Amino acid sequence: MVTKQTTGPARRSAGPGKRAALPPGETPADVDAAHSNPEADDEGAGASTYLVPGLERGLRILAEFSAREPVLGAPELSRRIGIPRTTTFRLLQTLEALGFIERANGDRQYRLSVAVLRLGFEYLSSLELTDFGTPLLERLRDATGLSTHLLIRDGRDVVFVAKAQTREPMFSSVKVHVGTRLPAHATVHGQVLMGDLTLAELRTLYPEKQLERYTERTPATVADLHARIREFAQQGYAVSEASFETGISVVSAPVRDQSGRIVAALTATVPRSDIGEAERAPLVAAVCAAAIDLSARLNYRPAPGDPTAAQAARTRNTHAI
Repeated sequence: MVTKQTTGPARRSAGPGKRAALPPGETPADVDAAHSNPEADDEGAGASTYLVPGLERGLRILAEFSAREPVLGAPELSRRIGIPRTTTFRLLQTLEALGFIERANGDRQYRLSVAVLRLGFEYLSSLELTDFGTPLLERLRDATGLSTHLLIRDGRDVVFVAKAQTREPMFSSVKVHVGTRLPAHATVHGQVLMGDLTLAELRTLYPEKQLERYTERTPATVADLHARIREFAQQGYAVSEASFETGISVVSAPVRDQSGRIVAALTATVPRSDIGEAERAPLVAAVCAAAIDLSARLNYRPAPGDPTAAQAARTRNTHAI
């Protein structure tokens, strides 16, 4: 859609035998008391038993920062949210370790950090992908009669983020819900989405010697996976004929953003274990054309020799989807 890496500055270490810096007005005894019973001040914090008080308070801290007040200290945040300073200090330390805030003004105050910005950009990107992508998925579905999908990669998973379900009764059995996750290494969707990764990056993502196999066509090692990824990257699309799920074939092409980075995969699903030769070339061209159209809406301009654009040109030379 998973391995996660924290971003931003790591929590500052006070060194062996030393305490981390305390907020103004706090004493070591206060912190010791808070750590001896970390949930004491969480009792009765939420009206619903399904709320997680620590998460709620951390998000409320982040929401206090604004363009008008970009820098805030622990005492002020404690007063506004109505929680003890020791709790505020612990929450701030956690948010700092995760890269969502950073120290400002001589370590006594905080400001938002890059991880918050990254989340904002990811949100905007997801809106662009689904808002721009859905009409293209529907056009591709109407042109081919097949169900079409848009996927992104989340670490070692691929995640379906948009779809256009076929109206053809004979193909209606193929249904994938938005939010469905599949293993990236075992699907052509994931192999297309990993087209930008180097062998070293793949080894970091998959440190194990043997990859989990779902069928005999699943890559067994990272080296096998890299070879498959390079093959698909060079031809600009991928075709899977029952390589992950029996009775299902897929044509998938990469979607790129303004920087040229692969941000999504656009696919059409054929409810058979093979794609006929007469059907294959027109379908590949149609999927690639839709992927290039969506990339253009994300301000991507194909470089000379872009293989996906070359496949798309075959469609545009005959008829527009």
